[in-house]
Amino acid sequence: MLRVRIMPVLLLQGRGAVKTTRFKKALYVGDIINTARIFNQMEVDELIIFDIESTAKKTAIKFELIERIVSECFMPICYGGGVRSLDDFRKLFYLGIEKVAVGSLIFSDPDTIKKAVSLFGAQSIVVVLDIKKGFLRKRYTVTTHNATRRVDMPLETVLVLLKELGVGEVIINNVDREGTWEGFDNNLVSYFSSSLDIPVVAVGGGGALEHIQSVVKDGHASAVGLGSMAVFQAKGMGVLIKFPKARELECLLK
Repeated sequence: MLRVRIMPVLLLQGRGAVKTTRFKKALYVGDIINTARIFNQMEVDELIIFDIESTAKKTAIKFELIERIVSECFMPICYGGGVRSLDDFRKLFYLGIEKVAVGSLIFSDPDTIKKAVSLFGAQSIVVVLDIKKGFLRKRYTVTTHNATRRVDMPLETVLVLLKELGVGEVIINNVDREGTWEGFDNNLVSYFSSSLDIPVVAVGGGGALEHIQSVVKDGHASAVGLGSMAVFQAKGMGVLIKFPKARELECLLK
């Protein structure tokens, strides 16, 4: 069995790192380059960066900023946000990004995803699914554009699409839990991990080491992304860039 990867997740807004709760109320947590540099020094497994404005506001990818981040870091970086064309994929890989994550593009232009997989390899292409249920709805719904648009496609059909695209990894983000510290949606993660033969990354809701352990054991997550736990001292407290120590995680997940 492959070792479980535990990764910090940074949200890029403008030129700064922010943290949201249920995709709202973005709080500034620091300069994105300095924050990435700190995680690099901590020798984390991988860094995930999502530009939360590029797709929703149709702005250009900040290639110059991404290049500076890559130059400061020696860890693998997964970047997502505003990717619309094969040229965007090509530029990001040229800059040193190891994995490119896409969300709305798999629904609006799946052929481009297939071409990217063919050109750059499945291991380099990641799909991000922002999924929510809400308080009154009975079923999960996939969303795009910072959870402002609903995708009229049941999860069963989304699974079929993922298999057809041939991507190498999927990130499952429960919008309702994002930034809440309440724990991951183990059932949702398990649904995908039991149905796919690719790594499934759990994101959204991590607030304690026990949550990591639980989503790996019960949700069968291949990897876990931490947002709030990586940038705040604790729930309701100030900014502190931190990360669980390798030995601590090793004991937790063995």
